[in-house]
Amino acid sequence: MPDAATATLEIPQTVLDAAQMNAHELRRELALTLYAQHRLSLGKARELAGLSLWEFRQWLATRRIETHYDETDLQDDLTTLRALGRLP
Repeated sequence: MPDAATATLEIPQTVLDAAQMNAHELRRELALTLYAQHRLSLGKARELAGLSLWEFRQWLATRRIETHYDETDLQDDLTTLRALGRLP
């Protein structure tokens, strides 16, 4: 199976210097922003940030960004729990 395609974004070092960030920090900020704007799912945002799910959730909490969880997510979770025999 081929690797997933990637895109490269060039950020001038002067911009990183002005923002007082490195490339990793910028990726994390971009991931948090896109998640907060409902443009990335939790999984894709944490992937972009290069963090584990737990670490990304901690960053969300630190920034007071609420986890997106709606009725569809609840129904999906209930269906999964029933399939696993954890709910009647």
